[in-house]
Amino acid sequence: MSSLQARVRTLRWEADGVVGIELVPLAGAHFPAFDAGSHVDLHLGNGMVRSYSLCNDPAERDRYVLGVLNDRASRGGSRWVHEQLRVGAVIDIGAPRNNFVLDETAAHSVLLAGGIGITPILCMARRLKALGRSYEVICLARSRAQAAFREDLQALGADVTWHFDDERGGPPDLHALLAARPAGHATHYYACGPAPMLDAFERQCAALGYANVHIERFAAVEVAAAADARTTYLLELRQSGKRIEVTSGMSLLQAVRAAGVSPLTSCEDGICGACETRVLEGLPDHRDSVLSPAEHETGHTMMICVGGCRSERLVLDL
Repeated sequence: MSSLQARVRTLRWEADGVVGIELVPLAGAHFPAFDAGSHVDLHLGNGMVRSYSLCNDPAERDRYVLGVLNDRASRGGSRWVHEQLRVGAVIDIGAPRNNFVLDETAAHSVLLAGGIGITPILCMARRLKALGRSYEVICLARSRAQAAFREDLQALGADVTWHFDDERGGPPDLHALLAARPAGHATHYYACGPAPMLDAFERQCAALGYANVHIERFAAVEVAAAADARTTYLLELRQSGKRIEVTSGMSLLQAVRAAGVSPLTSCEDGICGACETRVLEGLPDHRDSVLSPAEHETGHTMMICVGGCRSERLVLDL
């Protein structure tokens, strides 16, 4: 997939440790349209590629806005953005991708944001507001100072429930928060934020019997190999005409690269969807946090950055 070029038009302080970035196309160029929940890859000057959610109105054309937290556990991506990125800089970006799709027909939507997870949630709120749909937002943060894009939410006039740990004496009671929301199959529930919050969100939604539950993770969840996963198998890359014997200690992605093929990758943790690849033959071992259980079951595609193989032969559309 070819990259686009973007210029940094503005950098704006949004909260403690969070910078808002406005990107615009170069003169004569245009950005692709995007849907609520989409993210783009930033190709950073230190050689890293990192995915960040878009938070501006999807109706806007030729402008992408995102928020980046200077993560204390950064492997170099967010730190580079905060310390090196400057207004006027030109960087390569990927076209928008969406693994966190908004159901625009839902009778009611509950949007839960934890910390920097507000970015795709804000985008969804903008879209639902424009459509005149029923929705509400729940925002969780350690403090007001760490809650990004508060003014944007207030400008929307959204129905927002705020919870700041330092003001409430601790983290929220997710069960109580979710139980107070409208139930039923017509309501959809969305959440984005840190892994412990998302795990709790899924548990509480299951306990309450909520069916339409959607999450997006910013950090990988370790998924163990399947019981029948193979340590050795034959990998065939159909487009390239390459074959390689994958042996113990070699990952699928390493095997693909060893064959001289450079697939599009970003997170390499199974959470962004950049490396999704069609499976032509064989049984993949899914270890990602992008595809749904139903998509894992069909095995039509896989995330090759973390996936493996459960058959003697695996044929990919690469």
